[in-house]
Amino acid sequence: MRCPNCNATGNRVVDTRASKGGRAVRRRRECPVCETRFTTYEVVEEHPLQVLKRSGAAEDFDREKLLKSIKVACVRRPVSPSDIEVTVEHIEEDLSREVGVEMESARIGELVMGVLQRLDRVAYVRYASVYRDFQDTGEFRDAVDELDSRQDRELLSLNQVELPLP
Repeated sequence: MRCPNCNATGNRVVDTRASKGGRAVRRRRECPVCETRFTTYEVVEEHPLQVLKRSGAAEDFDREKLLKSIKVACVRRPVSPSDIEVTVEHIEEDLSREVGVEMESARIGELVMGVLQRLDRVAYVRYASVYRDFQDTGEFRDAVDELDSRQDRELLSLNQVELPLP
């Protein structure tokens, strides 16, 4: 591993930890020449996930594309960059657990909407409006109504008290 500061090749590992949910190894290194400390990550080389688009075309899964779409949905919302990063990691973990090397884009969209629904309702509606390609305000209103009714059901289930059997 080359030092990013002086380009020397001989460095020593100062610390090693599991990272990204055990999917990577994080190593803290120190260069003996310039004494710069830097971090490296080791990950298992996996077969790239192929995303099957609606058009029938296939392309490699692009984490940055996913990250960008979630960031756009969360613009000016009280969602921190670290929350967005964790969201993307959760989606990636869900995708890696799925069987096969091909995934329909619709499945990825549903995963994103499921996570955004819990993270921020406005971001969810923004993402859903683009993902589901709303054509009029009625479709938009239906998505908001569905979200409201789901939240009402969740609140109701939290406030339910079990009565003892006689």
